[in-house]
Amino acid sequence: MTDEQLILTANTERADDFYADLLAAHEGLSKIESDALNARLVLILANHIGKRSVLKQALAAAARNPREDSA
Repeated sequence: MTDEQLILTANTERADDFYADLLAAHEGLSKIESDALNARLVLILANHIGKRSVLKQALAAAARNPREDSA
């Protein structure tokens, strides 16, 4: 795998802890505030990734219907 290829297999260090942190960050926020936090997080992580080809792969993967992948 190259740095131009999106990783779709489990790759997050301490994924359960990150998920708990993510939920905690949303705690007490309104729907609008939560959506804004998610948007900022996406842009921050996109900036970290940096490579447009990888970001395009991520957009395509996120746009796919998960039900279609399991059919």
